[in-house]
Amino acid sequence: MNLSIIAAFAYGILAIVGGIIGYIQATSIVSLLSGSISGLLLILAAYFQLQGQSWGSILALLVTAVLVVFFAFRLAKTRKFMPAGLMTILGMLALVVMVNQIVALR
Repeated sequence: MNLSIIAAFAYGILAIVGGIIGYIQATSIVSLLSGSISGLLLILAAYFQLQGQSWGSILALLVTAVLVVFFAFRLAKTRKFMPAGLMTILGMLALVVMVNQIVALR
């Protein structure tokens, strides 16, 4: 198992948990749905990477990049570190790991 799989899985779990917390605190169904969908996509991407499917790493990279852009805009708008700043930083870290893995495989 490589770091890209771990990064995709961990960021996926974090997205799901964040969506649940957003729903509990603000009764935001949008947070619950977006967190669950993006988290499940990342977990599926990690699973397919584990199965040797190279497109799993591309899927993880795309979903993570979309989340980083979303949370960066949210951080710029609200100026609050939690949750947007944390998710932006962790997402960028996950992106670095994923891009490094893709480059190393080529």
